[in-house]
This record gives sequence, structure tokens and C-alpha cells, in this order.
Amino acid sequence: MMMVTCPWGSQFILLRSHEPDEDRAAHLGSQPLVDGHEPSEGLKMEDLTVFVENDSNLEGIGRFYEKVLGAVVVPDLSSESSISIAMGQSQTLTFQHHPDGSEKKVVHHDFSDAGDENYPANYGPHISLYVTNLPKAYQAAGELGVLYVNPRFKRRAYTEDEAIDQCMFRIIDIVDPLDEDRTVICRLEHEVRSAKTRDGKKYKSFPLKSVT
Repeated sequence: MMMVTCPWGSQFILLRSHEPDEDRAAHLGSQPLVDGHEPSEGLKMEDLTVFVENDSNLEGIGRFYEKVLGAVVVPDLSSESSISIAMGQSQTLTFQHHPDGSEKKVVHHDFSDAGDENYPANYGPHISLYVTNLPKAYQAAGELGVLYVNPRFKRRAYTEDEAIDQCMFRIIDIVDPLDEDRTVICRLEHEVRSAKTRDGKKYKSFPLKSVT
């Protein structure tokens, strides 16, 4: 095991694969190989852990992912201070109370730019993920009032039709679907991509070999 910290402070735990051939064949998280480049030695990212403040509603976060993305909580990997969500085959997204305690303020967004007349520009980190039913996810996000457009990027989906055409939309506010006030638990920008184009073909950057 090796621990690595990037220049921006993100920490990575690198582990040796017990099944390297199987992991490489799964194409988890890979991108189409560029001509003249060798395959990456990294085989997959098993988990992304995001720290949140210690009073954050972890169960509400779990309900949010199930409602919007159809992603279920993994009880065996969760605890009183963390919640892990299955984001795909052998991949999880974990929200964990910050180890520095209740006084630690945790922010994952940067609204330092006013953006456009509709949305502030976010300069914080964002994660990308794929869904097989983009309209359903878009509608669920709309019901919760969490649809977001980042003016930083040229691809902007202000409507469901534009999201289907561009094979993506964004969200940034995470709320508990059971909370009628829609109080923001935390902010983390998501680029929600479609695994399929409008005509049902596999989207060009979708990393798996086929779409079911």
C-alpha cells in the first residue's frame, strides 16, 4: 500500500490488485486509448471518499442518491460516521464525517465567479458519472430543485431536451428528499453523463464495452 497526496491536497491510497487481468478487462473508469499511448498502470478506482461536516445528514445523502441516480447504499461499508453508495460494479462513493471533528468547516464548491444571470460559476472540484436513463435522473433532480448549469463550460443543459442532446446535465446541491425545506446538506458538483446517445448508441466516452 502507498499513500500519495496530490498538489491540491487530495489523498490517494494505492493498492496492488489481486486480480490484475480481471480488473484490466473490466475497463472500470478507463477512457478510449489515444494512438501512440500505452494503457495506464492504474486499473480502477474502487472508492472516492468525500469529507463532510460532522453534523451532516448522512442518511439524507443516501436517500438523495437513490432518488436521483438510482444508486443504493451499501450497509456493510457504512458506519455511524460514513455512508457508502454503490456507483457501479466494484465502485463506491463514500461521504464521511471529517476526522478533524465538529469544528471543521468543509466546503467543496467555489462560487467566486458570479457566472451568468441564472447560475453562479463553480470553480471547485466535480465528479463525473454515467447513468443509463438520463431523462429519469434529470426529472428526479428537477423534482428536488437541484438542477445546475456551470457557466464555466460551453456545454450547458438548461432543459431536459438539451440534456438528452448533450448526453449530460449537472447537479451541485445534495438534499434529503424527505426534507420539505430542501436544506442543502453539502455541495459537490456532479456531471451526470448518459451512457447512451439520443438514438440509443453507446456514448463515445462511456468506459464499458456495452450498455445494458
